[in-house]
Amino acid sequence: MLLSQLKEREFRFRLALRMVFPLFLLFVAVMLHIVYSKNDVESLHFFIEITLFLVTSVYFILYLIYKGFEVNIIDPISKAFTREYMYGYMEEEFAKNKEHTLVFINIDNLRKINSQYGVKSADRVILEVVNLLSEYFKTKGVAHLPIGHISGSNLLILLDGEKQNYKSVVEFLILKLQEVRIDDIETNILVVMNDTKFSRNINYLIDNLFELQIKNKKSKTTNEVVLDEDPTEYEYSVINSLKREDFVLYVQNVYENDGVAFKECSVKLRAEDGKILHQKNYVKVLNKLRLMDEYDLIVIKKAIKLVVEDSSLNIAISISPTTLRNVSIFSKIMELLNKHNLEKGRIIFVLNEFDYFPRIDRFNYVLEQLRDAGIMIAINRVGAIHTSFLYLRDLSIDIIRIDSFYTKEKNYDKFLNIVDGFSVMAHKKGLKVWSKLIENEKIYNSLKEIGVDYLQGKFLSGNEEIS
Repeated sequence: MLLSQLKEREFRFRLALRMVFPLFLLFVAVMLHIVYSKNDVESLHFFIEITLFLVTSVYFILYLIYKGFEVNIIDPISKAFTREYMYGYMEEEFAKNKEHTLVFINIDNLRKINSQYGVKSADRVILEVVNLLSEYFKTKGVAHLPIGHISGSNLLILLDGEKQNYKSVVEFLILKLQEVRIDDIETNILVVMNDTKFSRNINYLIDNLFELQIKNKKSKTTNEVVLDEDPTEYEYSVINSLKREDFVLYVQNVYENDGVAFKECSVKLRAEDGKILHQKNYVKVLNKLRLMDEYDLIVIKKAIKLVVEDSSLNIAISISPTTLRNVSIFSKIMELLNKHNLEKGRIIFVLNEFDYFPRIDRFNYVLEQLRDAGIMIAINRVGAIHTSFLYLRDLSIDIIRIDSFYTKEKNYDKFLNIVDGFSVMAHKKGLKVWSKLIENEKIYNSLKEIGVDYLQGKFLSGNEEIS
């Protein structure tokens, strides 16, 4: 039996005892009255008291029943703990000041199972995976395993001790899960782990496990993350840097026909102690705290200031598509652009998005207004993200940037024909093609020969700090 089911029984039993207790007292009181009553007056007083006690008891019992429905211990699909109960359980365990390990399990193809085999089959897969995990850890000496159903396809296990104690156990689990088929349904199950040395804050731990899950999707390993500072302190650093607008801008030349066409700008934040915060880390914090719109607006202001002060400078900056679709922020962006009346191509917005935005007409309207205001639009990572290819097909844009996977030194011979295909397709649509991370002259000449318009990489020029 799962620990969640034991906890559910325990909770219901305690609730039943509390409900029966006032009735038991009422029974005892009646028996004592029958034994010791002497006259009718006492009987009248007694029955008035009993009536009041009975009304109070019924109200108390109904209240307990009502509150009992609010406590959900078991998830009805997986029979594991609900997320709310699991978090509460973890808080109690963490309060004991012992080290704990969290193992995060994701049924990566659950959505496909849902659509291909039906909802009931997907629910059964989750239930069977929970049972499999419970049985596996039971063979490793963990009799009552705390398993929580955190979200649709994600399960969480809490273990006592540091993750080093469970490294081999989890590695064997990964091998075991690779071949799992439930009702002849193929499953793709990913496992990552971390422990409370990273943080004792549950939200930070869960966020980190989601990041590890994304990072390790292809490798199916339990890669460890080395923490260089407390997540809470890192958040404060990001927020304070944003408030101070303490940004460090680096640029790298992008060439067209052997001349500099524009410079791509990468943005870093500077903490109060002077430490540089890198974009791949602080963007997660900005998204989590809903500060990306504010950040993008500041970046756009700085880009406009740079090109206004230097008439020879054209600049490309990465902007979140969600920022552009935010009506209030977009109106501020348009005010800035209309105020300065920039020439076409002075600023390029580089867009990167994993999920396709379904209201494509609305998105196109936004981009067309930006293009009318002089902004060029580039779609990033074409060939790597499905969304980028769909945006190439559906959006009003100016440039596509080929994903660097195709032009790496070890890959480019095999995939040069794919780059050529993208280049032909883009040129037929009247778009420019941009390739970055060019590492040597051979790659440079090959890309130039097939007609890639914009070329960038350390072979051509390095990064330069401009503010």
